[in-house]
Amino acid sequence: MSAVAAVVGHRLRNTLHTLALLVGMAVLLGGLGYLLGGSVGALWALALTGTLLVLSPRVAPALLLRMYGGRPIGAADAPGLVQAVAVLADRAGLERPPALFLVPSPILNAFTLGTPGQAAVAVTAGLLRGLPSREVVAVLAHEIAHIRNRDIWVMGLADLISRLTALLSNIGVVLVLLNLPLVLLGAAVVSWWAVALLLLAPVAGTLLQLALSRTREFDADAAAVALTGDPQGLIGALAHLEQRQGRWLEQLILPGRRVPDPSLLRTHPPTEERIRRLAALAHAMPPGATPGWDSLHHLGPVALGRPRWRPGGVWY
Repeated sequence: MSAVAAVVGHRLRNTLHTLALLVGMAVLLGGLGYLLGGSVGALWALALTGTLLVLSPRVAPALLLRMYGGRPIGAADAPGLVQAVAVLADRAGLERPPALFLVPSPILNAFTLGTPGQAAVAVTAGLLRGLPSREVVAVLAHEIAHIRNRDIWVMGLADLISRLTALLSNIGVVLVLLNLPLVLLGAAVVSWWAVALLLLAPVAGTLLQLALSRTREFDADAAAVALTGDPQGLIGALAHLEQRQGRWLEQLILPGRRVPDPSLLRTHPPTEERIRRLAALAHAMPPGATPGWDSLHHLGPVALGRPRWRPGGVWY
């Protein structure tokens, strides 16, 4: 199988998985609406979701990032980094490159805010200092893939459905409790299957939302490889992040004995699984082929500013 076919196969599988999870969440929400108000209740629940999604406030990414102490990174601060973002955004087909922000934290992290038309990518000082240029580019490609794939919108929709599911579940439970005396006196009949659905729906909605988040991460990994042609760069970045982001107290007291989080409760897939899938993509590529990588790896210095001591360590 060729590298292109492998990437397309990964994306198709993840897209179908995403659609299945979103449909499952919508069915769950509609089912609760049906329990509370019949067919009209189900339609109102779904219509309310669409209305709130359209009317939800749009906050500029720059404003949110400044709340976290982020500051814009311009060409004067890091010309190579800004150029890499511009090249990756062009390859991703974005109308304009996302704004680049530096968050003064020693934690190795990067995240994305906004929509393809108005997006921002934030990287921490710890990430820029802790990873080599090749891996920083891979992380940037991963975040830009999130922008192209509209993952912020998708996860916002999933979060809205999950919150409405929890709200309808609470309303249903309150109605059951109010009618409990009538049920005990035999003046009313309640379906215990419906009660079980009311109680379990929020948990099921949350698990579907977490599964959706993990699927979008897999898709962003495959899209990042398509942008850089360099799966080894992202493999190295994931390995470094896993190694550096382990809980320091666990490493001090119980080195090598960290208990992994349950897979169902993770927002990101296990690093080992992500690396395994990326290694499969790397295997599908011709030996030594890293198209486009050579034009991105000279990031040069980044002006991080003077370090400041804080309780959590050194911030820049």
